[in-house]
Amino acid sequence: MSRLIVISNRVSAPKAQSAAGAQGGLSVALSAALKEYRGIWFGWSGEKTEEFTGHMDLHREGGVTTATIDLEEQDIDEYYNGYANRTLWPLFHYRIDLAEYDRSFGSGYERVNERFAETVAPLIEPDDLVWVHDYHLIPLGQQLRDRGLKNRIGFFLHIPWPPSRLLVSLPYHERLVRTLLAYDVIGFQTEEWLESFCHYVERELGGRVDKDGMIHVGDRSVYAAAYPIGVDYKEFGEAVESATAREAFERLRKSAAGRRTIIGVDRLDYSKGLEERFLGYRRFLEKHGESRDHLFLLQIAPPSRGEVATYEVIREHLDELSGRINGEFASVDWVPIRYVNQSYGRAELAGFYRAAEIALITPLRDGMNLVAKEYVAAQDPDDPGVLILSRFAGAALQLKDALLVNPYSKDEISDAIMKAIRMPKAERIRRWTSMIESVRTEDVVAWRHAFVSALENARPPVRSEPEHA
Repeated sequence: MSRLIVISNRVSAPKAQSAAGAQGGLSVALSAALKEYRGIWFGWSGEKTEEFTGHMDLHREGGVTTATIDLEEQDIDEYYNGYANRTLWPLFHYRIDLAEYDRSFGSGYERVNERFAETVAPLIEPDDLVWVHDYHLIPLGQQLRDRGLKNRIGFFLHIPWPPSRLLVSLPYHERLVRTLLAYDVIGFQTEEWLESFCHYVERELGGRVDKDGMIHVGDRSVYAAAYPIGVDYKEFGEAVESATAREAFERLRKSAAGRRTIIGVDRLDYSKGLEERFLGYRRFLEKHGESRDHLFLLQIAPPSRGEVATYEVIREHLDELSGRINGEFASVDWVPIRYVNQSYGRAELAGFYRAAEIALITPLRDGMNLVAKEYVAAQDPDDPGVLILSRFAGAALQLKDALLVNPYSKDEISDAIMKAIRMPKAERIRRWTSMIESVRTEDVVAWRHAFVSALENARPPVRSEPEHA
């Protein structure tokens, strides 16, 4: 079996995962992959250095070998805080109004991708499979090809791919997208994002998309498909049964004092629809005064990307909104929102999920959203809770028996909360049974096998000189 070389912006060592809080899908999924495949996980350490030297810190734990590099402060500002998170992230989440276009951001993005390529290329052996992840590293495949690598190289995008009419607002968009043609396999979370990519290729690059998923632009060919990511079902099931989860369950149930718990767990980000969620919940409190004292919303929202000004604005706005709602509706022995800006370990979260009768997950746009799947996986089969899920989350395509809502509609959110409260146990069990089957069968193992199998079966195309737009 070929080695698997995984390359991502950040590397999360296995030992850190039990304490890292509400982690995104990337770190959880890749650790699961590398426990089975031998190989290396390469990326940025998250640390700064005065001068980039290409020095790598190699570490092996839990069957996973990691290789990390430090970046200069300018690299972090331009590549990570700049182009990745102030340009691509908002644009790919349909927030063109928040996207910032600064030439220095683009230069830093290209420079760091070159540094990744220069450093990791000597580690890659001829038969290795190379799997590059996410929007931070779109040009990396082309950078590796420019250094002579002929390996099978795949790319997986964990966030949405925007419609062509939005993507063309990005300066040098064609140049960026053409670098994706250096890969052998490109994976997206859903068919919607895949269709958006194919539309761009046909409209802007004059390419051809075959029914079998092959995309042809000039003399380049690449296979593209949707590979919905899942949770590590076995590992999460063990976390649900752990003593830590049981303690968290009891703690939340005791503090609820007989009231229903609505839970939301999200990284503090404008794509997660937290303001819309609070406003929808407020509408419920307005319309159903008789229910106010019988439930509360527990919103866990660990801060992220504090260096980006937009995120500080989000935090201040949500602090103000939650305070205003609590001030308007609270009584001496009840507050409607428990708003928590800290992270919890996976086992604790599993206990909280199981203790909550309702999950309220309302992203405005999400590549997948694994919290929705974790909530389903954490439920008691004999008395499961109800999942309320934004129809704009990638997970909505698989979890069709959730209560799907338009997160922009306060009334839909309010109505869904009331429907969840009134839902008979038989219907809750029926809906959960359908969703847990999807969560169990379409888990992270199935995702990994599907993508790696496609990469193993990819035909290395005849390479020509790199094209530049």
